[in-house]
Amino acid sequence: MTAAGGETAGRAAADREAVLAVNTALYEALERGDADALTDVWLSGADADDTGGVVCVHPGWPMLRGRARVLRSYMLIMANTDYIQFFLTDVEVELSGDVALVTCTENILSSGEAETEGELAPLVGGKVVASNLFRRTADGWRLWSHHGSPVLTSVDEGEEG
Repeated sequence: MTAAGGETAGRAAADREAVLAVNTALYEALERGDADALTDVWLSGADADDTGGVVCVHPGWPMLRGRARVLRSYMLIMANTDYIQFFLTDVEVELSGDVALVTCTENILSSGEAETEGELAPLVGGKVVASNLFRRTADGWRLWSHHGSPVLTSVDEGEEG
């Protein structure tokens, strides 16, 4: 391997680790309900405005465009979710210059609705496949687009659907 080839491989490995760190930061911010940390993950106002620049599709939601709408959607989710935890599996990273794509399965554990007021809510699970698209900026890698699609569970063999 040439010195230049080693440098390129080293840069790619460093970029991959940096992208994975920002991807992890997204889910950790959601788990903590940390609006500031979540905002920092997305492209800044210098790279995206309130009508374009970022895109988000939450499972079952219409497409959201613009930094303000996307961030507001996350604030609503965090304000209305007592507990959420993500277990990411099947995480893959693809790099192409200043763009990175992370695909993963979000195995989600969250609080459902309590049957009686004052009672603890049951935990419910769900699975979403996600594509997170990142761009390299002056501030490092930032989330440009998130698309989540629910994974429908299959009917057990022998059951009629």
